[in-house]
Amino acid sequence: MHQPYYKDLQTGRLCLPWVRLHGIKDYLDMVKILEKYPKIHQTFNLVPSLIEQINSYIEGGQDTYQEITLKKAGELTPQDKNFLLERFFSAHTVNMISVLPRYYQLYLKKQSKKEFTTQDYLDLQILFNLAWFDPYFKKNIPEIKSLIDKGRNFSEEDKQTVLNKQISVLKEIIPTYKKYQDSGQIEVTISPYYHPITPLLCNTQIAKEADKATHLPRSNFIYPEDAKAQIQEAIKLYNECFGKPPQGMWPSEEAVSEHILPLIIESGIKWIVTDEAILFRSIKKKRAGDNLYKPYCLKREEGESAIIFRDRNLSDLIGFTYHTWPVDDAASDFLRHLQNISVASKNKDCFIVIAMDGENAWEYYKNDGWDFLSRLYKAISEDTNIKTVTVSEYLEINPKKENIKRLSAGSWIYGNFHKWIGSPHKNRAWDYLAKAREELKTAAGNKQLPAEMLAKAWKQMYICEGSDWFWWYGDDNADFDELYRKHLINFYKFIGKEPPEYLHHPI
Repeated sequence: MHQPYYKDLQTGRLCLPWVRLHGIKDYLDMVKILEKYPKIHQTFNLVPSLIEQINSYIEGGQDTYQEITLKKAGELTPQDKNFLLERFFSAHTVNMISVLPRYYQLYLKKQSKKEFTTQDYLDLQILFNLAWFDPYFKKNIPEIKSLIDKGRNFSEEDKQTVLNKQISVLKEIIPTYKKYQDSGQIEVTISPYYHPITPLLCNTQIAKEADKATHLPRSNFIYPEDAKAQIQEAIKLYNECFGKPPQGMWPSEEAVSEHILPLIIESGIKWIVTDEAILFRSIKKKRAGDNLYKPYCLKREEGESAIIFRDRNLSDLIGFTYHTWPVDDAASDFLRHLQNISVASKNKDCFIVIAMDGENAWEYYKNDGWDFLSRLYKAISEDTNIKTVTVSEYLEINPKKENIKRLSAGSWIYGNFHKWIGSPHKNRAWDYLAKAREELKTAAGNKQLPAEMLAKAWKQMYICEGSDWFWWYGDDNADFDELYRKHLINFYKFIGKEPPEYLHHPI
């Protein structure tokens, strides 16, 4: 479960709404569904930058989409109306918009470029916010169910009801994860705080270990101390939320290298997860179940940790394929794959890791994945040959034995770092970051700089190291380009310097 850091440290406003909207659609219901399936044990990863932003909403923070929702429809400016038309249909057309008849009517009206009435805008303000509620909450929150039944001709008063109920759902998320973890049905793990590609923080040249052909930025970024701080701050927040240290860590984007292992082992993390491509490159063997379906050990001078490797095919079937299938066929196919693995292994114990994005898959499924997951969980629960476990549950009774002497560098995207470094735009973003990080060295020794401003500068730097900014460069995502540059501009303001002129132009 992951979102980048949308909060503007200068204004306190959250610029984009995706923490709030995924919060009412994906984070809580993924645990709630387990009420019916006590045999299903799962491991959930919560990125600290997500947890912090959930808490920001609970403490009264708002994003720009909330603010424009609250504007009276009769007082909307032309700019407001354009924002609503451009942004408030940001939802899956078939599974989220068309299931609300009035919302779909407005969608078609926009496609036809017909003029909206004041009531149209008012209904759009509310329907966008209603559409993102998971089916569980549409059924179980009476006020939300009532508004969905009403369907249209909403009032200004209805807005506050919708937004208040969204915050009520956000308030439940962390306590519910803690409750299920305390009961033993789930395990909660953590990632480095602002979701950086940790190997690249240690040294951007590590990208060449995964692919020698990678084009590197002009400036080399070498700050392993930042990687260490991101890990330590993540563990600190986890302790505050769950009352104990985490056992496992999902390195951001499952990006690993030999260089980050001392930082992880010294922090007390007992296991990490990455992609199968890293395993077969590390052990220099072709893909085979005998090698994949078991945990490994990472014994180093600093101590040792376990490492597990996901089955990419099975993970991607759920993430990207099964939403196009009838739910019964999809669930049956998944179990067939597990049975084939069992037969191929001659019924020996197989530890099969399904590791996937926690939020983005489900909007492509009908009913936000509830139908598919219910069928799958029921089938797994009834199959005497399959047992679901949290990672730590398995490691307690099946200690890792085989040591990987050197862990290859790479991520869960094609086993390399190309999604974050190597293209002209991504490399320019790294060069801007390297220049700012060099400025922070000087600022840290400036006794005239107030401690509060220096602390904000450090926080802002760690935010700018997040993976998402680099991911989106090359995909023409104006929102993320603007937000990355806003974070860097804020950084320069915090250290009392004029932001470089180049930061005012899109990368």
